[in-house]
Amino acid sequence: MTINHDVASAVRRALLLSAVAAGAAAPVFAADTADEKLEEVIVTGSRISQPNLTSTSPVVQVTAADIQTQGVTRIEDLITQLPQAFAAQNSTVSNGSNGTATVSLRGLGAERTLVLIDGRRMPYGAVSSSAADLNQVPTAMVERVDVLTGGASAVYGSDAIGGVVNFIMKKDFEGVQIDTQAGMYQHGNSFSGEGDLRNVIAGRAATNPAQFRIPDDKVTDGQSRQLNLTMGINSADGKGNLTAYAGVRTNDAVLQANRDFSACTLGAPNNTTHRWSCGGSSTSYPGRFLVYDNAFNLVGSYTVAAGTPGTFRNFNSSLDQYNFGPLNYFQRPDTTYTAGVMGHYELNPHADAYTQLMYTDYQSVAQIAPGGDFGDTSYINCGNPLMSNQQATSLGCTAADIANDTHGPNSVYFLRRNVEGGGRQQAFHNQTFRGVAGVRGEITSTWKYDASVQFSRLTADQLTLNNFVKPRIQNALDVVLVGGVPTCRSVTNGTDPNCVPWNVFTLGQVTPAMLNYLQAPGLQLGVIDQKVTQFNVTGDFGSFKSPLTTQPIAISLGYEGRRDSLSNTVDALQTNDEISGAGGPVIGLVGQTKADDLYTELRIPIANDLAAAKDLSVDAAFRHSNYGHGLTTNTYKAGIEWAPVSDVRLRASYQHAVRAPNIIELFSAQGNNLFDMSGDPCGLAARNPNATAAKCIASGVPAAAVGSGSLDSPAGQYNFLAGGNPNLQPEVSTTKSFGLILQPRFAPGLSLTFDYFDINIDKTISTFGAENLLNACYNNSDPTACGAIHRGPSGSLWLGSGFVQNTNVNIGSIKTKGLDITVDYNNISLGAAGRLGVSLKSTHMSEFVVNPGPGIATYDCVGYYSSSCGTPTPTWRHHLRVSYKTPVQGLDLALTYRYMSAVDIFTHATGLGTHFGAQGYLDLAGNYAITEKASLRGGINNILDRDPPLSNNVGTTGNGNTYPQTYDALGRYMFLGVQYKF
Repeated sequence: MTINHDVASAVRRALLLSAVAAGAAAPVFAADTADEKLEEVIVTGSRISQPNLTSTSPVVQVTAADIQTQGVTRIEDLITQLPQAFAAQNSTVSNGSNGTATVSLRGLGAERTLVLIDGRRMPYGAVSSSAADLNQVPTAMVERVDVLTGGASAVYGSDAIGGVVNFIMKKDFEGVQIDTQAGMYQHGNSFSGEGDLRNVIAGRAATNPAQFRIPDDKVTDGQSRQLNLTMGINSADGKGNLTAYAGVRTNDAVLQANRDFSACTLGAPNNTTHRWSCGGSSTSYPGRFLVYDNAFNLVGSYTVAAGTPGTFRNFNSSLDQYNFGPLNYFQRPDTTYTAGVMGHYELNPHADAYTQLMYTDYQSVAQIAPGGDFGDTSYINCGNPLMSNQQATSLGCTAADIANDTHGPNSVYFLRRNVEGGGRQQAFHNQTFRGVAGVRGEITSTWKYDASVQFSRLTADQLTLNNFVKPRIQNALDVVLVGGVPTCRSVTNGTDPNCVPWNVFTLGQVTPAMLNYLQAPGLQLGVIDQKVTQFNVTGDFGSFKSPLTTQPIAISLGYEGRRDSLSNTVDALQTNDEISGAGGPVIGLVGQTKADDLYTELRIPIANDLAAAKDLSVDAAFRHSNYGHGLTTNTYKAGIEWAPVSDVRLRASYQHAVRAPNIIELFSAQGNNLFDMSGDPCGLAARNPNATAAKCIASGVPAAAVGSGSLDSPAGQYNFLAGGNPNLQPEVSTTKSFGLILQPRFAPGLSLTFDYFDINIDKTISTFGAENLLNACYNNSDPTACGAIHRGPSGSLWLGSGFVQNTNVNIGSIKTKGLDITVDYNNISLGAAGRLGVSLKSTHMSEFVVNPGPGIATYDCVGYYSSSCGTPTPTWRHHLRVSYKTPVQGLDLALTYRYMSAVDIFTHATGLGTHFGAQGYLDLAGNYAITEKASLRGGINNILDRDPPLSNNVGTTGNGNTYPQTYDALGRYMFLGVQYKF
C-alpha cells in the first residue's frame, strides 16, 4: 500500500493507534516526520491490505527498540519473555540439545509454532526438529516481531496451530550503521534458598573433595560480544533500494560448576531436617565393579583403593559417587556469522522486483559430564595381568581361574567415567542459505499480485567427541601377557590389531595412547532443502459493497507449493549403537514431503460510521492442502469485528487448523533411546503395588528377579524404542478467541485489550511415553501397553536387549484456555520532568489439559511442572515496562518487571524442591543519544541477581537443578552498546 508524502504523517499516527488497539506495543516516543513514505503495511494474520492494523486474531508486537532495551544478542531471549511464549530449545540446553533456538507459543510445542520472515515460512532448524531455528534471523535487520497466537493455518498453512511468529525486516534502509555491544553475567554465590545447600556441598567436599566443591563467592562469565554493519542505498529515481548487512556474535560458555545451586546434582532431600542432599552417579571415577552371580544377584561392589596400588575396596556412595553436574554447560558457547542483501526496484507500476539473500553460519558446543564405560562390558578375564590377585579374587575368580585365564562364575559390569578425556561434547555447525526472488505490482488500480520463489538450504553437521566405543572397551579389558607385556587378546588373535590395554586397576595409569584407542568421534552430516513457490492476488470489488459502508469487499486468492527434503548421514559407530553413553543408536534419515495449497481470504465490511456501528466487518479464510498419497486437509477461519463507538472494539474468531506430520515424525528410523524413571515398577526402588508378581512375570520378568534391585538402573535411565511412523495423520485443532479493545477518548494514548483464547488439539502426533506405557500395563492391564514392554533375558529394561516400544502415534489431545491482557499508555506528560510510557503484557492460563491416551487419566498442567508436564506452566505471567523520557536531551530510561506465578510439582508431593515460589525480575536500561549519529546504551537485567528455584526432579527438560529456559539461572546480566550512523 503506497501513501502520498503529504498525508504520510497523519496516516502513520492512525496506524500506530490502530497497532496499539491490536495489542501491539508501538514505539513509546516515536516522532513524526514530514518526509516519511510508508511503502507497505504488513498485517500478520492476513494477506489483505486493510485500512488499519487491527485483526480478529490477537497480535502482540515487539520492536527493534525492545531488542536494544533488553540488551539481547540472541533473539530467542527476547521472544520467550513474552507471556504467550514458553520455554523450548535455547542456549541453556546441553543434555538433549539439537543446537537450535526455538519458540513454543502457548506451550504447545515448537513444532506447532510457525515462524516466518516477512510473511514467508522458515525451513527446518535441525535434522531432529521441524521447528525453525531463530539463530537464522539477523537481529540487526529486525524492524519488529509480530506474534499471533492461536491457529493460523488457513492463512499460512500447516504448523500454525499454536500461532505465528513473524519477523518483519527493515525496508528501504539508507546510509551506514555500525552497532556493537558487549555483555556478561555476574553472580554472587551465596544461595539463600531453602535446603542449606552450601553446607551440604561443603560436607560432601570433606569426604569427596575431587567431586564436590563450592564455587568462588563472586563469578563473572558468559561474556557476549556482537558487531553488526548495515548499509543501504536508494536509487536515484527513488524507485529502488539495496540494503546489505553483516554481523558476528559470540557467547562464552557458563559451567554449572560456577553456580552454587548447580555445583552438585541434587538428590532426594531430607524433609525432616529440611536439607538438600547432593546426589551423584555410581558410574564414577576411578570406577565401580558390579559383580553378579548366575541368578543375577549382586554379590559385590568395589572400587580402586587410593594409596594401596592393586587393591579393591567396597564401593561407598558417600565417598565415591561421581558428581556429574559441574561440567555441564549452563550456557552453550556459540559463534554466529550473518550476511545478506535485500532489495527491490520498481520497473513500472505493474512490476516491482524484489529479493532477499540471507546467509548464517552458526557454531555451538553442548557439553555434559564425561562418558566412559556405562556397564557396556560384562566380562573381565581372570588372568588380566593388570589386575592383582586380590582384585581378581574380589571379582570371584579362583586361583585356577587366574592361572588358566578362564572366566569366573560371575558377571562383572564395569562403570567408570572417562575423566581423562573430558566432558562429552556435541559440536554443532549449521550453515543456512535462504534466497527469495519475486515480483509484485498492480494489475489494476484495485487489484495487485505477488509472485515469488524461495529456496532454503541448511547444512547441519554434528560432531560427537570424547566418547568411548563399546567394542573397544571390552577389547581393552580383555588382556593377556605376551612376552612379559600386557597385550589385548584381540591383538593376539588378529581381530583388532590396534587395541591398547586399558589399565583401570591402578590409579593414574590411563595414558593418551589408551584414550586414542578407546575414543572415537561420531559424525552426522545433514542437509535440509525447502522450496516454496507462491502466487497471490488481492483486490476489492469496487462498488460491490454493503449499503451501510463506504469500504468494498476485499479478497485474496493464491497458491503455495512447498517441497521439503531432509537427509542425515550418520557414521557406522552411531548407527550400530557403538558409542557408549549415547543413549542408543542414531540412524540416518532420508525423506521428503510436499504440499500444494489453494487458499482464499475474504474481508466483508458491513457498516461503518453509523450510530451503533463505528465499524463492523467479518472475515473468512479457507485453505485446501494436498500432501500427496491421497492425504488432503481443509482449514478455515471466520471472524467478526465490531466497534460500536470509537472507544470500544470487540472481536471474535473461530479457526480450524492442522499440522501435517513432518519428515522426522514420518521417516525417522527406529532405535533405542533412554528415559528417566525412579525405578522399575517390578523392581525394588519404586515397586508399583499394582505390579503383582503374576503381572511382572507375564511381562517378561523372571520369577526370581521380581522385586529385586537388579531391575533398577543405577543411573535411573531405561531403554525405549523411538522412531517414525509413515502412517501418521495430521493433527487437527480448533481455536476460539474473543476480544475487547478499549481506547477511551478521555485518556489519549491509553489502550486496553482483553483476549480470551480456547485451543483444542486432537490426534496429537506424539509418543505415549515409556513410563505411561508401563503404568497402563501394570495399573490397568491394557493389552496394547503390555505388548509394548520387551524385557531382556534378565527381565531388565536397562541392561542388554530390554526396552519399551514408544514410537510416534496419533494419540490423545491437548486443550488450553486463558486470557491475554495488554495495557499501553504512552506519552504521559510529566511537564518539565519528562514523559512516561507504560506497557503491560499479561497472560492468565486457566487450563492446559493433556490427554495422553487410553488407560491414562487426563491431567491439567497449569500451576505445575514435572516430567509429564515439562517446564513450568505458571497461572500468571506478566511483562511490565515503564519507559521514561528524561528532561536530559537524548536520555531515555526503561524499567522492566518480569513475573511468573508459583508452580508445584505435578505429583503433589510436599517438601524441598516441590514448590517454586513466584519469581520476579527487575531490568533497567538506558539509551543516550550523544549526537544525531551516535548513541550509547546500557543496562542490567535481573538487577537483584535472583537465584532460580531448585528441584531434584526437573527431568530431561530441566538443567542444573532448575529450568534455565524459564527462569534467570545465570544471574545478573550487564551490557553496554554503541550505535553509529552515517
